[in-house]
This record gives sequence, C-alpha cells and structure tokens, in this order.
Amino acid sequence: MDSDFKICWTDEAINNLESILNYLEYKWTEHEIENFKKKLIKQIELIKNNPQIFRVSKYNPRLRKAVLSKQNTIFMK
Repeated sequence: MDSDFKICWTDEAINNLESILNYLEYKWTEHEIENFKKKLIKQIELIKNNPQIFRVSKYNPRLRKAVLSKQNTIFMK
C-alpha cells in the first residue's frame, strides 16, 4: 500500500531517539536492541500508512500518539 504521508523527524525527536538507543546499548543485549529497532520500524510504517488509527493526544489535540512500548510513545502531527 502506497501512502501520501511522509515521516519528517524533528531535531528533538532525533535527539530523543539517539538518547534512547544509547541508553539501550548500555542496559540491553544486542538481540533486545535489534528487536526494539524492528518494532520501531514496523510502527513507523503503520504510522505512514494509517496515521488516523492512532488516538488524539488528550494534552494536545493537534497531536496523535502511537504507543511503542510501556516506556516509549511516538507523537505525530
């Protein structure tokens, strides 16, 4: 399925992702990190193809949120 939606990462989002991956390298095994990356890629593809399926944030109605894990949520506009 081709989508017209594009993913544009903000500088803050890139910095946050780098911080998360650095932390995971310190705490997790390589296998766990690879699983996290696969889950992230799968979630990004879902966002690209169906952004409307994710809930609107109750804190900012201009944003939607995609829960990646208990500790990580992706916010999108």
